Amino acid sequence: MVPFAGWSMPIQYKDSIMEATEWCRTKCSVFDVSHMCGLTLSGRDAVAFLEGLVTGDVAGLADGTGSLSVLTNARGGIVDDTVVTKVTPTEVYMVVNAGCREKDLAHLGEHLAAAKAAGKDVALAVHDDRALLAVQGPKAAEALASLGVATAGGAPFDLSKFYFGSFARVGIAGIPCWVTRTGYTGEDGFEVSVPNAHALALAERLAADRARVRFAGLGPRDSLRLEAGLCLYGNDLNEDITPVEAGLAWTVGKRRREAFDFLGGDVIRKQLADGVSQRRVGLVCEGPPARQHSDVTDLDGNKVGEVTSGAFSPCLKKNIAMGYVDKAFAKAGTPLKVVVRGKSSGATVTKMPFVPTTYFKG
Repeated sequence: MVPFAGWSMPIQYKDSIMEATEWCRTKCSVFDVSHMCGLTLSGRDAVAFLEGLVTGDVAGLADGTGSLSVLTNARGGIVDDTVVTKVTPTEVYMVVNAGCREKDLAHLGEHLAAAKAAGKDVALAVHDDRALLAVQGPKAAEALASLGVATAGGAPFDLSKFYFGSFARVGIAGIPCWVTRTGYTGEDGFEVSVPNAHALALAERLAADRARVRFAGLGPRDSLRLEAGLCLYGNDLNEDITPVEAGLAWTVGKRRREAFDFLGGDVIRKQLADGVSQRRVGLVCEGPPARQHSDVTDLDGNKVGEVTSGAFSPCLKKNIAMGYVDKAFAKAGTPLKVVVRGKSSGATVTKMPFVPTTYFKG
């Protein structure tokens, strides 16, 4: 069955979660992620405005490129994580999490009103007229190329020179799309923003490629992102966790570290200088799958942290998890215990990603 963009994503389709995860690692999976919120900031002050709210060096991005960043609050906590793409010096495209949509728009709107009152040239547009399909896996580029990818002028568009983090407006199967080479699986892939009126037609064209393409749901999406060591907002990130604690200090651009002139910048500056008391880590678990809020203890049973995400890894055939532990226990190789339904089992701190990523970086 082909999903219609805009439906809530099911847990799975015909394939089991294990089958769908393994398919994405070897071929191509399509996820209907239209529930996520695409938006554009435009105007001569759009980049400067956004840099007051995120940690990334947006101005330093080349046109048509993007990177993961985080929206922060005054405490340095993470309001949301988002891929920020500088389309042009006066246009920034973002996709924020569905569960954060209302608070993100309220957060942006509050600061936007203040910017406009100060005479700044910046406007916000929300793309509810567009669907979003994530085309992921080692065969993703082949699957898209087989449909025909062309520039706005109609010339063939060469995906072999379109690298991770790049953005372009292209035609796919004659349908005007916005394409970003990115994803949430750890595999090579694309997020394709398509007008609602053409979403079903594009989905059907992709689904017709049965040798390469299958649709996948929330179950394998969660397994894939966990294997890749990627955070899920609301589990691994929230407004009380900072980028430094989350292992996302790299999102604070080098130029941004000169002034730390974004919300919560002073807090993050201090943490980078002095360190933090807890760290996000990966765990390989010997016992049953450890779920969110499972306690992590030292070998003597003293609580030293908490699991934020956990599941069985279809690719590793092991139970894996991520969570936050006291800094003293965050080194890879540290033996710990995880408490699941009152019973303790062994766990070992492990570097992430659990499964190597294969982003297409040229």
